[in-house]
Amino acid sequence: MSHYKPYPAYKDSGVEWLGKVPEHWEISQLKYLATHIGSGKTPSGGAEVYQDSGVLFLRSQNVYEDGLRLDDAVFISESVDQEMAGSRVQEYDVLLNITGASIGRSCLVSEGFQQANVNQHVCIVRAADTSLAKWLSQCLPSLSVQAQIDFFQNGAGREGLNFEQIGNMYVALPLVNEVGEISDALDSETARIDALINRKTRFIELLREKRQALITHAVTKGLDPSVKMKDSGVEWLGEVPEHWDVCKLSFRYSVELGKMLDEKRISGSSLMPYLRNQDVQWNSVNTQDLPKMDIYSEELARYTVRAGDLLVCEGGDVGRAAIWRGSDDTTGFQKALHRLRPRSAKYDAAEFFFFSLMTAKARGVFDESDAKATIAHLPAEKFRQYRFAFPPQQEQYKIAAFVREQAARLDDVLEMTSRSIELLKERRSALITAAVTGQIDLREAA
Repeated sequence: MSHYKPYPAYKDSGVEWLGKVPEHWEISQLKYLATHIGSGKTPSGGAEVYQDSGVLFLRSQNVYEDGLRLDDAVFISESVDQEMAGSRVQEYDVLLNITGASIGRSCLVSEGFQQANVNQHVCIVRAADTSLAKWLSQCLPSLSVQAQIDFFQNGAGREGLNFEQIGNMYVALPLVNEVGEISDALDSETARIDALINRKTRFIELLREKRQALITHAVTKGLDPSVKMKDSGVEWLGEVPEHWDVCKLSFRYSVELGKMLDEKRISGSSLMPYLRNQDVQWNSVNTQDLPKMDIYSEELARYTVRAGDLLVCEGGDVGRAAIWRGSDDTTGFQKALHRLRPRSAKYDAAEFFFFSLMTAKARGVFDESDAKATIAHLPAEKFRQYRFAFPPQQEQYKIAAFVREQAARLDDVLEMTSRSIELLKERRSALITAAVTGQIDLREAA
């Protein structure tokens, strides 16, 4: 930000979080700048009264710094809205999340916004006029205000802000005739950064789509574009190379669920680490701080893993998988995991089938695994019946090596792009903080 000029003269703000501010600026607490600070409440009946249409009901998951996101918005009836008249949102209100993981996230309600209410996790900060509302909406995400939020949150030993704490937060305030000018200039500068972030975010989405398309094509069509194809008879596979086998999973892999963790068997002379569903992520297995359980010697073959086994989530994020690359027969696994083991090392390569599972997951093969269950599950009996395509072993190795190499190249680009987005977000945050505390003078940029 070296190309921005500072103000001619500064003074000590007297507020730790603000530091020095331009000499002609004032320091004020939010309670003196707002005509209303308050939140909503959960309607009587809770989520059961939510509707697909009616009066918009805003929750913390709808509030983001770039504006309101309404993809998963819910609605309440007119009668419930009447009961909650005190939590109605007005245009140019500043909304601030005051509890949970998103505490401190805020946005400005746009002009002409539709009728809406907020729940108890969202605070309405209503300023006296439009220009001041816009200024406050720019101050809240600044590092100086976020530091105050952290202080209040940690100092009180709670995960939330109350209205008194919000009202006591300090902001720096330019002259009345400068507020709009600086706000407009800051909007323009952050809009440029936001546009670049959006372009890079879209690029990441395209890279991920390309990565998945590459994997899908390789494990369903192979690498030879001239090979003769046949109908696999499986909808998600489509046509596959004529010389590939298409068969039930149970023909090529044994499928075993693990053992339920027994609280009575967590001590003994033969304790061993024990893998859980949450320890298995895509192509990685957590081996740190695992619980331990005593597994009897006669159970070792059934309830332990060996190098090359595939671990597949039976519940939760059904179908998520990883290859076990650790020691043989020294680690157990719980009942929420399937252990897939090739029936013959002569025929199958774990890495190829891992990519096949990734494709099956991406195409929603496991989405309807147990539609009657409240929580998704993939029963072993059903999993064994799923049909997959299997090339000859050497072709499996060749395809797996190709996918690994190409995916790694895309992953490198993904990582670099993600890092550049993080740097842009840091730059955006630093710019906002510098502007609203007067470290830089944006009046000429307006």
